[in-house]
Amino acid sequence: MSESETHVELRRIAKRFGGVRALSEVDLRIARNSIHALVGENGAGKSTLGKILAGVERADDGELLVDGRSVAYRSPRDALLDGITIITQEPTLVPHRSVLENVFLGVESTAVGVVDERRNARRFAQLVAETGIELPPRRLARSLRVADQQKVEILRAIVRDARLIVMDEPTSALTLDESDRLFELVRRLQGFGTTIVYVSHFLAEVLQVADTVTVLRDGRVVRTAPAAEETPQRLVSAMLGRSVELTFPEKEPPAPDAPVVLSARGLSRPPAIQDVSLEIRAGEIVGLAGLVGSGRSEVARAIFGADRLDAGTVELDGKPLRLRSPRAAIRRGIVMLPEDRKTQGLLMLRSILDNVTLPHLDTVSTAGVVSSRAERRDAGRLVDSLDVRTRSKTARVSTLSGGNQQKVLFARWLFRTPKLFIADEPTRGVDVGAKLAIYDLLHGLAKKGIAVLLISSEHEELLGLAHRVLVMRAGHVVAEFDGGTMSEDAVLHAAFATERVA
Repeated sequence: MSESETHVELRRIAKRFGGVRALSEVDLRIARNSIHALVGENGAGKSTLGKILAGVERADDGELLVDGRSVAYRSPRDALLDGITIITQEPTLVPHRSVLENVFLGVESTAVGVVDERRNARRFAQLVAETGIELPPRRLARSLRVADQQKVEILRAIVRDARLIVMDEPTSALTLDESDRLFELVRRLQGFGTTIVYVSHFLAEVLQVADTVTVLRDGRVVRTAPAAEETPQRLVSAMLGRSVELTFPEKEPPAPDAPVVLSARGLSRPPAIQDVSLEIRAGEIVGLAGLVGSGRSEVARAIFGADRLDAGTVELDGKPLRLRSPRAAIRRGIVMLPEDRKTQGLLMLRSILDNVTLPHLDTVSTAGVVSSRAERRDAGRLVDSLDVRTRSKTARVSTLSGGNQQKVLFARWLFRTPKLFIADEPTRGVDVGAKLAIYDLLHGLAKKGIAVLLISSEHEELLGLAHRVLVMRAGHVVAEFDGGTMSEDAVLHAAFATERVA
């Protein structure tokens, strides 16, 4: 690659966070007007590398060259002056501002020093027409689903005329259809001359959209190669440093006489949930499929007591259940991994042990005082058994990779054996190694006789783990498939209503 073809070059880049080495002597060239993917396990350094490019983090050692010129960005604003911006894995919107205000934040059209709202509205309408990303302009950002928040991030990057966009897990909260539209947009941006640095755990999509792929492991570059020469299996082997099979645990159907653990009838909370009924037996994994907004998460939240129902009945072990809060659900043996672990599940600035024992303080307390010894003993045993990789169990959860954060949530809900385990997007934003570990965890729960309700946007994941799959659309359950009828094609047809469901 010649100097003129190189948009960005990194020379011997190194970065540490406390005692943790995130990057070590990274040498990498990114071609102008290319789609360059970075892959690796959580903690491999790919997100850190993207943040250094965008000025979010500063390298401890090494040199960053942009257009052949050595730069030392002190902030994202410095990088933006060079036409570089980032779409982070976790949306960074101003929650109490509208979609339109977030998109144009800092680059608003003004007249005599006052924001020109009409002109901004016209700009927004034109942006939507050009990109095909439709969002309600006056809706507050805090009220948006994760998928829609990511769309706002994408629009915000586009409107700043960035020449290089770092996209960190841009499809982690998108449906298959939305992801395909994003790929079209990425290629359109490339056609306009934009360079894309694409960070993702989804190896199939990386090979679908990227020109070049760089594999990182333990903060070092393992190799860089044309995407056309790679396969998912080769990438996984390079990421883990060993060969691994991308397979699901072998399904073990529940016993024919397994009792019904959860029975829900006529659940309604219009428009999100409308007359939904389902049953889950002991040792059974039931999957909920559907597009974003189909009502999957809302059903889970209603069963968990997080949202109130307008109508319907829920029974646990054959006994009526009237839950007024998640606390009541937890007492009855119902637990839930939420779809957004950082805002709905974890206390990011508290320790691993604190997060595990939070709902169980009565178990590790005496006379209302938490026993550190009991906490370290009981929670620590779980953390070790789930292979949460950390330098200390008292470390803040925010220092962990996405996969290890998810394992901390599993540890929390396995502190006491639950009757019903609800997992909403349990592998979102985690690497392939952590995915396999989570698959084994869910499989192990079912083997122990625990009923599992699994929600996932990855159809392969649902089909690989679930004994039955229910498909939701517009708040209704529109189809049910079991081992004999399950297929990705059937699930997709039902989700998109492209053929009549019998």
